[in-house]
Amino acid sequence: MEITLYISAILVLCVAAAHSYLGERYILVRLFRRNDLPKIFGSAEFTTRTLRFAWHITSIAWLGFASVLVLLAHPPIQPRIIGLVVGITFLAHFAVALAGSKGKHLSWPVFLTIGVLAIYATNT
Repeated sequence: MEITLYISAILVLCVAAAHSYLGERYILVRLFRRNDLPKIFGSAEFTTRTLRFAWHITSIAWLGFASVLVLLAHPPIQPRIIGLVVGITFLAHFAVALAGSKGKHLSWPVFLTIGVLAIYATNT
């Protein structure tokens, strides 16, 4: 069972990398060349930044799932470790959302709160 979990984790890592790389190269870049993107908060730049960070946050979430699969390969699993993986995953979401939107997209405080609370709750 351990090897199948590792294979699953490796496949998730591959999918995450392919999703970010191929999406950036073949979907997002071509989408952003369009002149008819909606102007949220007065410009298409916010729309572009939001689409880009939302696209890559999916890959970050998958990296968190890959980490959980690796942890499942080594029972018993401690809630503290799962909480740490979830917390770190959401702290990465926070960083990408904050930087990607220059603080304008209000998901970053929610992601920060989730990350901190997940780590705190499973370590106290």
